[in-house]
Amino acid sequence: MTGDCTWRKSSYSGGDAIDDNCVEVTFGQAVRVRDSKNTAGPELAFSVEAWKAFVN
Repeated sequence: MTGDCTWRKSSYSGGDAIDDNCVEVTFGQAVRVRDSKNTAGPELAFSVEAWKAFVN
């Protein structure tokens, strides 16, 4: 998926260590999630409804 968007890093991010697990998320017509250590890598996309069900 491409396009301009604002990615938000998890507030639980531990920093820049190689073993830190962290995700970034952006909201639009779909909710997209990616690995913050590999921002050019693959993304997961979820419908807004599926994302709301997940976080609830």
